[in-house]
Amino acid sequence: MIRYTLKCADGHSFDSWFKSAEAFEALEGRGLLSCSVCGSSDVQKAMMAPRVAKSASKPEENAPVSLSKPANPMEEALSALRKHVEENSTYVGGNFAREARKIHLGEAPDRLIHGEANPEEAKALIEDGIPVAPLPIIPKNRST
Repeated sequence: MIRYTLKCADGHSFDSWFKSAEAFEALEGRGLLSCSVCGSSDVQKAMMAPRVAKSASKPEENAPVSLSKPANPMEEALSALRKHVEENSTYVGGNFAREARKIHLGEAPDRLIHGEANPEEAKALIEDGIPVAPLPIIPKNRST
């Protein structure tokens, strides 16, 4: 595993882990990286100082970072948003556009849903006056 500090075109800086340098380069080459703050796909490696182990007199400084809980207020907010969305709406996967349209037209019960739509589907929903909003999270039960 390798950790890189990344920076988007808007100046947001964040860290991300990759299986290897080659894995990072493959994702970057395919345009699959995005800013964890604003979602921009214009992301590049930022200048990084090498990580040097400190003296053994303060082992807590060299302790590994926990990836199982939020590390900062933004991660806490995203975690709270994810929990709220999952507890208060139904995941419809790739059927989001179809289900949102059915609900809007009264062909399906009125309920909160979340899922995935491609940009063309989302644009069509907005143009038809169907209220939708992008979420800055990927559903845990996302269909692939």
